[in-house]
Amino acid sequence: MAGLLATPSLEAASLTKVNNWGASGVPATASMYIYVPDKVATKPPIVVVAHYCGGTASAVFGQASGIQKAADQYGFIMVVPQTTNNCWDVGSTKALTHDGGGDTQAVAQMVKYAITTYSANAERVYVTGDSSGGMMTQGLLAVYPDVFKGGAAFAGVPAGCWAVGDPDGSWSNQCAGGQVTHTAKEWGDLVRAMYPAYMGHRPRVQLFHGDADPTINYKNHTEAIKEWTDVLGLSTDPTTTTTVTLGSHQATRQQWKNACGYVVLDAFQSKGGDHGPSDAIFNASFVVPFLGLDKTDATDPEIASCNNGGMGGMGGASAGGAAGHGGATTGGTTGAGGTMAGGNGVGGAAAAGGTPSTGGNTTNAGAPGTGGVGGAPGGASPGGSAGTMITSGSGGASGATGTAGTPPAQGGTNTSNAGSGSAGRSISAGGAAEPSGSPSPADPAGCGCKVGGAGTPSRGLPLLLLGLLALRRRTPGARAHRSS
Repeated sequence: MAGLLATPSLEAASLTKVNNWGASGVPATASMYIYVPDKVATKPPIVVVAHYCGGTASAVFGQASGIQKAADQYGFIMVVPQTTNNCWDVGSTKALTHDGGGDTQAVAQMVKYAITTYSANAERVYVTGDSSGGMMTQGLLAVYPDVFKGGAAFAGVPAGCWAVGDPDGSWSNQCAGGQVTHTAKEWGDLVRAMYPAYMGHRPRVQLFHGDADPTINYKNHTEAIKEWTDVLGLSTDPTTTTTVTLGSHQATRQQWKNACGYVVLDAFQSKGGDHGPSDAIFNASFVVPFLGLDKTDATDPEIASCNNGGMGGMGGASAGGAAGHGGATTGGTTGAGGTMAGGNGVGGAAAAGGTPSTGGNTTNAGAPGTGGVGGAPGGASPGGSAGTMITSGSGGASGATGTAGTPPAQGGTNTSNAGSGSAGRSISAGGAAEPSGSPSPADPAGCGCKVGGAGTPSRGLPLLLLGLLALRRRTPGARAHRSS
């Protein structure tokens, strides 16, 4: 009993250096550290935490204690890169090119190692950092949009800004001083040029900056907003503007929502905020929910929300009732009505002799549809009657009249009429069409098109009309008639 009680507990989770993380073709100055909580979620998300100039993995891990506590609670993994250079390289061509061999690629390889080793979720990878780490955050979101779903940058600069006056990856006085400005589109073009082949989803962005920052000029914050509104296809004006407490300061918070109503740009201006901890570096109360690190679902919350329609999503189309069956004809038959998708129906071709065709179904996707265009000419058939086009759509406009077909050989009636392009009948949703009544040789059209109730049986024409019809059939080259 005493021996069992004395059994030591398992070692608690801690920040650990990874010696063999598969580095290939990247700077040897980069090294990898990782934090795996004691209770890891199934297919855990990953968040990269990047340090400031002159910092270390250990130092920034201490700054991000709030995120560490969230990792313990929700089971996600923290990847903490480190460079022996003073600052991260976010200005060279290598660093600002997808798989260009720079520091950004080194971090991407660390992420790949963590995904493989810990069966982490490749669809739920995020990044955050402060100062040089904030610059690295925006750089990674621009260069590796295929890897990261979102990031939170503290006191950073727009992706590509540091390339001005920074040929060796050390320090850009122009960018740090707020002297690098572009239009929103110019910033967006810089980002797109970092991975020109990429056409997929772009990661959401959270930005924090003190407007009294003496190290990285606050103007970089407003330039970053211009950059990401363009990249994310957002309006210049925010969706909402509020005031919140950020560390020891009040902050103006601007948020932009995408087309499905999800916040994809979240910007904080700390009033009187400097470059350091007074702006609540790595404030977990804002960062964790924005990145969705408090969710353990397999799908990123933004992707899940927008795939499910999100706010203001498109409603489903409602099906209209089926058109009724046409009555049997002697010779020619009624043409099949075309299916209407999105409110525009196309009339079917008039058929040659045979059994009657079913009228086309309509699918009303919201807007009233136009009447179908006339069908193709019907084939010549001795004694046949013209095909009838069944138009569909809700209050549609008249369709075009079909082209006349080849006249029949001797003794036949020209059955080439493709059906007139008459206005579409209004088809109500929900009613099942009933077939029309018994076939009647005296009613070649015989179209019972009532929707939502029983079709009206075909009625015989008066005996006089039968006589005239018989006479017409004995007259070669008679003009084909039309039925509506």
